[in-house]
Amino acid sequence: MTRRTERPDDQTDHTIHHVPVLIVGGSLVGLSTSLFLSRLGVRHTLVERHTGTSIHPRGRGNNVRTMELFRTAGVEPAIREAAATLDDNHGILQTPTLVGDAGEWLFKEIDAGGALARFSPSSWCLCSQNDLEPVLLEHAERLGGDLRYGTELLSFDTDPDGVTAVVKSRETGEHTTIRADYLVAADGPRSPVREQLGIAQSGPGDLFSNVSITFRSRRLADVVGDRRFIVCYLTNPEADGALLPVDNRENWVFHAPWHPEQGETLEEFTDERCVEHIRRAIGVADLDVQVTGKAPWNAAERVARSYREGRVFLAGDSAHEMSPTGAFGSNTGIQDAHNLAWKLAAVLDGWAGEALLDSYDAERRPVAEATSARASARSVEHSHPGFAPPPGMGGGGGPQRGILSVVLGYRYPRGAVLGTDPDAPVVPERLDLSGEPGSRAPHLAVRHRGEPISTLDLYESSFVLLSDADHPSGWHEAAVRLAASMSVPLTSYRVGSTADAELTPEGGTDWAVAHGTQPGGAVLVRPDGFVAWRAAAPEPDAGSALRHALTTLLAAI
Repeated sequence: MTRRTERPDDQTDHTIHHVPVLIVGGSLVGLSTSLFLSRLGVRHTLVERHTGTSIHPRGRGNNVRTMELFRTAGVEPAIREAAATLDDNHGILQTPTLVGDAGEWLFKEIDAGGALARFSPSSWCLCSQNDLEPVLLEHAERLGGDLRYGTELLSFDTDPDGVTAVVKSRETGEHTTIRADYLVAADGPRSPVREQLGIAQSGPGDLFSNVSITFRSRRLADVVGDRRFIVCYLTNPEADGALLPVDNRENWVFHAPWHPEQGETLEEFTDERCVEHIRRAIGVADLDVQVTGKAPWNAAERVARSYREGRVFLAGDSAHEMSPTGAFGSNTGIQDAHNLAWKLAAVLDGWAGEALLDSYDAERRPVAEATSARASARSVEHSHPGFAPPPGMGGGGGPQRGILSVVLGYRYPRGAVLGTDPDAPVVPERLDLSGEPGSRAPHLAVRHRGEPISTLDLYESSFVLLSDADHPSGWHEAAVRLAASMSVPLTSYRVGSTADAELTPEGGTDWAVAHGTQPGGAVLVRPDGFVAWRAAAPEPDAGSALRHALTTLLAAI
């Protein structure tokens, strides 16, 4: 719905645009929010002040949980195609020079031995932001997303019923008023939206600064040889830095330490200085180096003290800043978007109460606090160039220790979950994906109508109840009745080997054991793939038990 009106300040016509959700920011997290909302049929408008997607190769590490989300959203194949150039790059190398065989691998394979397949149908993917964002943009627009680049947020006001924002086209100067039910601020670490709301931040603050230098060098590939690293930390004390391949041939990125706290300015990073620094760090005095771009960045550890203020939500860097070591920040932001999208859809579609949206802060903020601390510890472990950790900020026990627990094993002790221990750690010491409420549901290879899938493929647009086909106890029938009577998207699958089973586990896997139930139990999984509730055994009145769980989880009124 649109209408024409007048602004008394400039007396020019402008449009009032009504939409359920306004997204501010069109980088990775904003685009992911658009994609996930589009998949759920939620109309929205995204505004981004830049005229297009990122042109700088950064933010390349997409972890296994993020790739699971992109798999479910139907974009994983396109992302892997965009990332094909770096398919064979896996390890992290630390060395004083690239000449000869000096140095050591912090780890040589992300998934040595292929053990990850036990936990997930997906895997890590090295896709730089400048390659990933166009894929997300294309798919979000194809699904009906209204994405407006070159459009700047000028102001916004909130009230109990929604948000009124004024945006400006940077090309035409035209002003548009957008009236939205909710606003998602994915507008970066210096978020104007967060600043206007007065939301404070906690954490150590600034950690270190680097200048990211893109350059061309044809001879560098010969120096690197067959060492296919994700990143190489070069530790020459006179010229340290981090080298990242873009195409393994002639395009590269080098992160050089920058010390603004010592009065060092960006103007001091001349092309000549950058070339000399890169040559010295790599160990080849006459290496051909052509600088093609420079971009400063700051690493920090900060988390917003609240992710919600009325009708406005923070996501991504506006909600949390993390050291880039391990690429935790972008992945955490994308997972913010996924958590929030289904909840917005539920409330806007009328099958959940407004209070469900409070669980976004209750679930995601503790994850960011735990993950940001882990990212800083990883920077210590990797001796990230330019980082002089403060006293007491130690590493986490080794370059790879507990990574899967952070990436896949994080939990929601509080929020839209039932049967959890509210005082349990958000990131457990060891990875345990056994169907416990608040954890990501287990991956199980199954056949559905003859087609091999993962159980994770079932979780996107509805709640899913898994129950025992071999020991029926009324859960499936109760779910079918409730789906019809409550108007809650709820899909029920019986798992087992009988003719009634919709899902048949591969290799004779016992689905009940995998999900922590006894025969005849049931597991309720949320649209984001997290276990919401679990009945370890049959219930005398399955319908009442399931209804109570759903109404409590959805803050139904």
